[in-house]
Amino acid sequence: MGSEMLQGKCIILGVTGGIAAYKAAELLRLLVKGGAEVHVVMTRSAQEFITSLTLQTLSGNPVHTELFNLIQEHEIGHISLADRADLILVAPATANVIGKVANGIADDLLTTTIMATRARVLFAPAMNSNMWGNPIYRDNHAKLKSLGYHFIEPLYGDLACGWQGQGKLPDPQQIFKSATALLGSNDLAGKTVLVTAGPTREELDPVRFLSNYSSGKMGYAVACAARNRGARVILVSGPVNLPVPKGVEAIQVVSAQEMYRAVMEQAEQADLIIKAAAVADFRPLVCGDQKVKKGDSDTMMVELQRNPDILAELGQHKGSRILIGFAAETQELLKHAREKLESKNLDMIVANDVTQEGAGFDGDTNIVRFLMADGNVQELPQMTKQEVAEVLLDKAVVLLDR
Repeated sequence: MGSEMLQGKCIILGVTGGIAAYKAAELLRLLVKGGAEVHVVMTRSAQEFITSLTLQTLSGNPVHTELFNLIQEHEIGHISLADRADLILVAPATANVIGKVANGIADDLLTTTIMATRARVLFAPAMNSNMWGNPIYRDNHAKLKSLGYHFIEPLYGDLACGWQGQGKLPDPQQIFKSATALLGSNDLAGKTVLVTAGPTREELDPVRFLSNYSSGKMGYAVACAARNRGARVILVSGPVNLPVPKGVEAIQVVSAQEMYRAVMEQAEQADLIIKAAAVADFRPLVCGDQKVKKGDSDTMMVELQRNPDILAELGQHKGSRILIGFAAETQELLKHAREKLESKNLDMIVANDVTQEGAGFDGDTNIVRFLMADGNVQELPQMTKQEVAEVLLDKAVVLLDR
C-alpha cells in the first residue's frame, strides 16, 4: 500500500518518552512518503530521546509540544489537531500515556488531543516486559480496546533495559502497514448502520427476570468495526457490562418490547441492519408488583406470552435495506439457520453452535458460518469477535454495493 492509500489523509503522530522514540523518525519518513500529511506531537519526555528538529524536518510541519499554544489566532491547538486528524498514531506508546488515556487524564497536548478527537487512535506500545505484563497495565490496555481503540502488539526480543521479553516496538514498516490498513477501510462512509447487541431481560417481579447468557461482545465488535469503516452507527443494546464505543450512538434498553420499539424507530434511516442481540422469545404474562414469595409449594407455574419478533418485522418491511441476522443454535445448525434466513427474509445470517468450545456466549472468540440468501455457505475457523465482525462487514459491503 503506497501513496494512493494515504493521499489526502492527515495523521497525528504522537511520540512519547521511550528509547524506541528513535524509530519514530523512520516511521514518519514512511508516512510522508506514502502521501500523508503528518503533524507530530511530542511529549516532554520524548524530547529527551529525539529532537523536535529532526521530526520537523522529516514532516515538513512544525512539531507540537505545548498544550497552551495557539496554532493560529482563532485555533485552539489540541482541538485543531483533533478535528483535522484521520488517524492518531502513537508510536512508541508508553504505559504512562496508555494509562492516562484509559483513565480520562488529559494533562498534556497529546493526551488532550486524543481525548478530543473522533478519529481512530492506534497505539504501538513499547515498554519493559514486566510493565507489559503488569495487571494494572493489562486492565488499561483491555479497557481501551473495548472502547474501540486499536493496538499493535509489541514484539518479543532483547529490550533496551537488558531484559528479554515482550515489549519491543515493531519495525516501522509493520506499524506503517497497520496504520495504512486502518485508514484504508472507509467503505461504509455515508451509510447508517443499525446494530443490536446483548440480551434482553423479562421481569418476573421487581427482583427477578428471565434472560440469557449473551454478553453483547459480538454486537459491540460489529458496532466498533462499522464505525471504523466510516459509518454512522446506531447501537441498540440490552443490559451488558461493556462501555459504549466512542463515536457510536447508543440506545440502552432492557426488555424485548423496549428493544422492539427502539429498533423500529431507528430502522427507517438505516442502510444496513445487523441484529446480533439475543432477544427473549417470551416474557411472563403477569409481572408481580411485589417480590413473589415461594410459599409452601415445591413448584411454581409461570405463564409466558410471546414477545414481538423484531427480525421478522424488519424482514417484512425491509425495502432496499440490507438485513443480517444471527442464529445461536445447539443442534442442527445449518437447518435451523437456513429456516430462519428464509422465513424472516434476510440477506444473510451468521450461525454458530454455542455448545462448541470457542463459540459460546461471553467469550472473546467465535466460530461462525455465513449463510447467504443465494444459498452460498462459508465456514470460518475460530476467530476473535473483532475479526468475525470485519469479515461480516466485508460481506455486507458487497451486498450494499449490489
